Order: sequence, then C-alpha cells, then structure tokens
Amino acid sequence: QVQLVESGGGLVQPGGSLRLSCAASGRIYSIGTMGWYRQAPGKQRELVATISSVGTTSYADSGGGRFTISRDNAKNTMYLQMNSLKPEDTAVYYCNARIKRVSYRPENDYWGQGTQVTVSS
Repeated sequence: QVQLVESGGGLVQPGGSLRLSCAASGRIYSIGTMGWYRQAPGKQRELVATISSVGTTSYADSGGGRFTISRDNAKNTMYLQMNSLKPEDTAVYYCNARIKRVSYRPENDYWGQGTQVTVSS
C-alpha cells in the first residue's frame, strides 16, 4: 500500500508562517507530480501548487507569491512553506501525488488525510 501523511498544520496568527510536509511511504517505484490542495468550509477543494518530479513548480493565484512548494525526492517528501498567512488561507490542506508502485503499471493518484491550517488572531 501507499500512504501520504501530512504534518505541520496548526493555528497561526495573521502574518505568520507555517511549513507543511507530506511524506509518502509504502511500495513506491516512482513519484511523479505532487501537489497541495486546500478546502475551506463550505467551499470546493482548490489547487494551491504543484511540483513535477524534476522540480518544475506551478502556483495558483491564491498563493500570491507567499507560498513555496518544494520536494526532497530522496525522502519521498514534499513541502509547502507558507508565509504572510491570511485568515482566508484557513482550510484543510491535502497533499496529492501521482505514484507508480511498480515499473510496469501506470501512475495512480494518492491523497493524504489532510492537515488543518487555521489563521486567526
């Protein structure tokens, strides 16, 4: 099986920073594109940022230059550094990864369980 486990969420004041981590474990042959998504109460899940296996990044406008996505392929781990946080960033943050479990099978989508980020004074 493959698991994605997020960590690093919590309560932070407006203007503060958090660093989220997403660690993939299990039977993994390779990991393709990884991404962070978020879902606020009453809203649909939305893309935050993605990063390819070679480090090419893409960001949604909501990050506004405040978020930085990165990954450590040796550790099968992805990160999201979030600075200058705003109350509207409050959401459950989910990680997603396209993972190949064996060389001869296509990639499948995997999701983490989510980590709560609350920005409030």
